[in-house]
Amino acid sequence: MAEIGLFFGSFNPVHSGHLIIANYMADYTHLDEIWFVVSPQNPFKSSEELLPEAQRLALLELAILGDERFKTCDIEFNLPRPSYTAFTLAEIAKKFPLHAFTLIIGGDNLQNFHHWKDYENILQNHAVFVYARTGIVEQQNVGNHASVKLFEVPLLNISSTYIRQTIQAKKSIRYLVPELVRKEIERLKLY
Repeated sequence: MAEIGLFFGSFNPVHSGHLIIANYMADYTHLDEIWFVVSPQNPFKSSEELLPEAQRLALLELAILGDERFKTCDIEFNLPRPSYTAFTLAEIAKKFPLHAFTLIIGGDNLQNFHHWKDYENILQNHAVFVYARTGIVEQQNVGNHASVKLFEVPLLNISSTYIRQTIQAKKSIRYLVPELVRKEIERLKLY
């Protein structure tokens, strides 16, 4: 049975911070692979700023090219929207019954996890690995649950929003995103 970490996100666009987190989880946990699950629409975010999902998936595929530990996953593209993690986890477990799935989330998501749809079911059926900076995550709400494990991950203080703003300001995003991603964004004049 393969142990798969599911790293959900809009990846709008994918950036070096995402890859550092995935690399950490691949190197410092028992996970065999990290699957980047591209969310078509996060129920907590506006869809106005999102590139089309196929474009975000293509940029992600460029970002992880050559790293066999990483895969992209478009399972949410064909699920009802907005996409809820609980529904996606049920669908992915049905589609890949020989894999065990661990959810990878940020410390900010842990703070609100008890507001997620069917969060008790997620905790009952899946491990939840939480990445955060040292001392940032308070173990409140579900932080003390047996399924939740906290990791102190070296994080970059960059976001997809910052990258989009940098592009709009006509500044360089070199080193903020993988080089192939930067070239494709510039070639297609995205954002």
